[in-house]
Amino acid sequence: MTKLFFVRHGKTKWNLEGRYQGANGDSPLLAESYTEIADLANFLRPLSFQRIYSSPLNRAKKTALALDARLPGNIPVVIDERLREFNLGKMEGMKFTEVAQRYPKELYTFRHAPAEYDPTAINGESFSQLITRMRPVITEIVAQDTGSGQYIIVSHGAALTALIQTMLGTPLADLRKQGGLSNTNVTTIETVDGGVTYQLLKWNDTHFLSKPLDETDTI
Repeated sequence: MTKLFFVRHGKTKWNLEGRYQGANGDSPLLAESYTEIADLANFLRPLSFQRIYSSPLNRAKKTALALDARLPGNIPVVIDERLREFNLGKMEGMKFTEVAQRYPKELYTFRHAPAEYDPTAINGESFSQLITRMRPVITEIVAQDTGSGQYIIVSHGAALTALIQTMLGTPLADLRKQGGLSNTNVTTIETVDGGVTYQLLKWNDTHFLSKPLDETDTI
């Protein structure tokens, strides 16, 4: 049995401002995010982890390193380029309100109808391209696990929602059926057959956070 703990990075300045960051945009973590990472570490501390994998983008990498510093065991941190957020092309850096005016169809389908999402007009990445990029990371983690390993994967809200739901066998049209993922949440799945199938244990768990969530926390 292999357990995977997917963590969305801590909240950033652009998250607070309602801007898309994507695969190339980035902004610093808020000071309060380190408190939330500490909350997450306190929740995870009783568990043992073999490795932490992280997107190379600073908001994810700094979350992973801060989490590692607060967990026992000197856990190796592996930075993997394939764990980046969606490439959102022209939408990156724009406020959600601006995107709604300039690219209403792309925004709506990206958020609510992923099977109809066509990123051609924004020079972005499709759901199938993202899943093809990200899923091999998980396949490799599970394949090298020699026992009942537990692994943390720190990445991004939209990318993780698509990846996890796909691994659970959810059709593309229904990827948003359980909503999005909040900053510093942990979503846990497991496989007991070497990655042939996966089972959801907990979606978007934030009960350990010491602050109430607001609409800017979840994507």
